[in-house]
Amino acid sequence: MTDKRPLALFDLDGTLADTAHRQGFLRRRPRDWNAFFAAAVDDPPLAAGIALLLEQARHCEIGYLTGRPERCRADTEAWLAAQGLPKGRIWMRRNDDRRPARHTKLQVLHDIAAHRTVGVFVDDDELVCDAAERAGFPVVRADWARPSAALKDAQERAGRT
Repeated sequence: MTDKRPLALFDLDGTLADTAHRQGFLRRRPRDWNAFFAAAVDDPPLAAGIALLLEQARHCEIGYLTGRPERCRADTEAWLAAQGLPKGRIWMRRNDDRRPARHTKLQVLHDIAAHRTVGVFVDDDELVCDAAERAGFPVVRADWARPSAALKDAQERAGRT
């Protein structure tokens, strides 16, 4: 049976997962993307994001919309399970997709909304949130993680997360 509850979509990096310990891989030249993503399994959870997700799970189906590339799926699933988070579909970036996060995530949001009600979308990227709000999606801005210029560049210019 298909879940008819609204869908609450959560970003991972900077929303549920604290990426601070792996930011150094993005400040190197050249950037070490493999090490950056490999270290994600050691991300500490962000308490505010986890609390919001668990609250939303009381009345919404949970899904995950991340800019991480598809090749990170197994590690991402393992991290979510290790945090005891609800199972849910994970939408990930194609490995070869380098578009800014505001474009990739908005496209996925529109695709999902064609078949499901999006009850809330939670993300830390200001430009992603701006685009989602302009498109009419209900947004919660995840402002509980320490801002990172390296991560913002990765999301918006490099199209990597």
